[in-house]
Amino acid sequence: MSDGNSDLDRVWKLMDRIGFCMLATREGDDIRSRPMAAHVVRDENAVYFLTDVDSHKDDEIEAEPNVGLAFADSGGQKYVSVSGLAAVSNDRAKIRELWSTPAKAWWDSADDPSIRVLKVTPKDAQYWDSPGTVVSYVKMLAATVSDTRPEIGDTGKVRM
Repeated sequence: MSDGNSDLDRVWKLMDRIGFCMLATREGDDIRSRPMAAHVVRDENAVYFLTDVDSHKDDEIEAEPNVGLAFADSGGQKYVSVSGLAAVSNDRAKIRELWSTPAKAWWDSADDPSIRVLKVTPKDAQYWDSPGTVVSYVKMLAATVSDTRPEIGDTGKVRM
């Protein structure tokens, strides 16, 4: 394990590198998750998403702004789980700033009136940064024959 600043740096770098996450919101007693393309902006302590006004996320976030983000690079065995507060806005300048080629799969242009910005302000995060699948399996196998716990990566929890 490393110190808090190194852990915080690692969380931001992992989120940025992975790029996609599952956004979990609440709908009554149920938790709903869906994949989203994340725009990670550490200088603003924010993770942004482009979303559609016709999606249910707006209503869910208005009723319960506490959300979860789950970033996963399963091939590299790297994971980040973030808890944060979400807000949806119609900030047209931010929409143009976040506009990218993948957004064209959903909208014709950044000027589409149905696009909204979803901003998540992280509160805390947990991460697991493993050396990779093969190395992890070898270390787990070695641990079973040596009756020790495997060292399969760095983990940490940070306040953001």
